[in-house]
Amino acid sequence: MKKIIITDKAPAPIGPYNQAVLVGNTLYTSGQIALNPATMELVLDDIETETKQVMENMKAVLEAAEMTFENVVKTTIFIMDMNDFARINSVYGSYFDEKTAPARETVQVAGLPKGVNVEISMTAVK
Repeated sequence: MKKIIITDKAPAPIGPYNQAVLVGNTLYTSGQIALNPATMELVLDDIETETKQVMENMKAVLEAAEMTFENVVKTTIFIMDMNDFARINSVYGSYFDEKTAPARETVQVAGLPKGVNVEISMTAVK
């Protein structure tokens, strides 16, 4: 049985999906972009600030499911420009303990919603 996870501390979905779905002990998140949840405005000052907003949105979704980044077992990072990888990775990495960091793939894509530069989704297990 699935449980829909919703929080007003992360951006409201902009389509027919939910912020996350919990099935048993496994949480599947939708991709987060750098929308400020209070204003629904994009935070695109620079790639580090954009990535931090994405991670803060993801943190809110995890907390709504009573989890933390320690529960994350897999992430997918979609980026517009692989040249931004090191700067994205630096911010992303600050949210995890390197010794217990999740599995991950990072892919460069042709386009992302609302013209953003980074989108991240996660799978976590309680």
